[in-house]
Amino acid sequence: MTERRAGPPSGSFADRTAWARNLRTPLREFMRTETGGAVVLLAATLAALVWANADASSYERVWETQVSVRFGGAGLSQGLREWVNSGLMTVFFFVVGLEARREFDMGELRDRRRFALPLAAGVGGMVVPVAVYLAFNAGGPAAHGWGIAMSTDTAFALGVLALVGRNFPARLRTYLLTATVVDDVIALAVIATVYSGDVALPPLLLAAGILAVTVLVRALGVRQIPVYVVLGVAAWAAVQSAGVEPVVVGLVMGLLTYAHPAARDDLERATEVFRLFREQPTPEFARSARTGVAAAISPNERLQLLIHPWTSYAVVPLFALANAGVTITAGFLGRAFTSTLTLGIVIGYVAGKPLGILGSSWLVTRASRGRLRPPVGWAAVGGGGAIAGIGFTVALLIATLSFTGARLEEAKIGVLSAALGATVVTWVVVRATALLPPRRRLRALLGTAESIIDLAAPVEPERDHVRGPANAPVTVVEYGDFECPYCGRAESVVRELLADHGDVRYVWRHLPLNDIHPQAQLAAEAAEAAAAQGRFWEMHDLLLDRQDALRPRDLVRYAGDLGLDVDRFRADLRRHTGAGRIAEDVDSADLSGVSGTPTFFVNGRRHVGAYDIATLSAAVRGARKRAAVGS
Repeated sequence: MTERRAGPPSGSFADRTAWARNLRTPLREFMRTETGGAVVLLAATLAALVWANADASSYERVWETQVSVRFGGAGLSQGLREWVNSGLMTVFFFVVGLEARREFDMGELRDRRRFALPLAAGVGGMVVPVAVYLAFNAGGPAAHGWGIAMSTDTAFALGVLALVGRNFPARLRTYLLTATVVDDVIALAVIATVYSGDVALPPLLLAAGILAVTVLVRALGVRQIPVYVVLGVAAWAAVQSAGVEPVVVGLVMGLLTYAHPAARDDLERATEVFRLFREQPTPEFARSARTGVAAAISPNERLQLLIHPWTSYAVVPLFALANAGVTITAGFLGRAFTSTLTLGIVIGYVAGKPLGILGSSWLVTRASRGRLRPPVGWAAVGGGGAIAGIGFTVALLIATLSFTGARLEEAKIGVLSAALGATVVTWVVVRATALLPPRRRLRALLGTAESIIDLAAPVEPERDHVRGPANAPVTVVEYGDFECPYCGRAESVVRELLADHGDVRYVWRHLPLNDIHPQAQLAAEAAEAAAAQGRFWEMHDLLLDRQDALRPRDLVRYAGDLGLDVDRFRADLRRHTGAGRIAEDVDSADLSGVSGTPTFFVNGRRHVGAYDIATLSAAVRGARKRAAVGS
């Protein structure tokens, strides 16, 4: 009787069977949302300019409309623009705080030694533009607006970088994001201390007390999001009453929201309640299943998934619509571009930002004697510094806090012009880099910094199961489960990858998900029993090809088909001879933060995303280039 392989499940090459740490880092989703949101932001900016120039009185009348919120005898009344700037933008900075926390807990900054470089880049990228601005305005009536030239608009900058800097490595976006998180934190501190009004101490102390209660509630393990919403709104109202710009509350609340991998116990509870719902699909079990699944994911990741699209596609574009409207005439442009206020902003961003980021990164690299260096090449750092000259959101916010009337209009045109100039400079850097000879271009883009290695247990050829040349520059490690349908789907991709790339070494490591796949452990032990007789890969291929038949008698039959010593094979299965070897793989997967099967590592770095042939091949090509530059 011919065995038939179970057909793979429908869907893309991105599905996995979840294990003890069902963590999918939101970094790529964050980048994708930022890029898409930049398009909406640009559209809102153009709409504001068209509206202001078509009917300036209508534009101002709408945004100066008074809106009041009252609770009993207390309340707050301010213009619609102020509600957007101080209210909705608090949500935006909450997302900034979430991403900063995620970077510290699970991102590039989890290696604390790496914090020095983006910290220096962020600080240098602020100090130099401010110095340029003050060189134009020190001692003058516009000197107070120096904060306008500080901060990068992360959403706009990453979106434009995706359009004009497609040849730059993906790691530049991560580096730029990390540096701009530092940028945003410092900018919010400046807003709270420099650009706030007269500070009333009692409500400020009340706000500090509310934040202390928030820390205590979090320490007690309270997970209900509405509790934190109430505390956050109360802190916002207290800070607003104190005369401090309240958007800083959003950043603080975001920084207090931990990001962490899902705990094994939480995932097992989620699996159990879902099984109960499957057996008895009642409303009670449905609610328990939703609660159990939500509890398994860190609040940071859940909140980013929920709120980040709203800030990128609604909050920030609405802010642009409310603040970017400038009535443009020939006379106004003539006055603006001879104004030291406008020139300080434009030159500060277009020239000062790239000089600050590039120069501070170089100084840290030199001071550390190369131990700390950017994760990309210097051309990429220069391009990232140039695009960081887009200072749209925070720059406009500080402009509205610093000026009114004609000076505010000059500041706005300076911010808009700087965004256009930064885009042009970035495009010039991209074109100049493309003219370099191929090997120098690779080095200029990729650099020579060592990557963070996510794979806890290095590959050992004497121990691991390896396919491909021993001295291959690229090693792909897969943690897999012989009963996992997604591993069966991935196997054809791996075979095609090895056929297409003769310089790739492939390693299989066991991760049998016993609570989901009852035959997976014994199948892994069968592969190890075959390995004891020198036939691991033949058994590996057979098991993945016949995932619907992995019972003991099936495994013994496969041993006979492969010409193994069946008695020895059966004895090894009965004694669980390979269990210790499999347990070592499981432990290494646990230490490496593996979230499920299949999980791939390319040259020690976790591959995040789909595992179709195009995506894996792109990861292999990138690893090969980095290996070539490093050598």
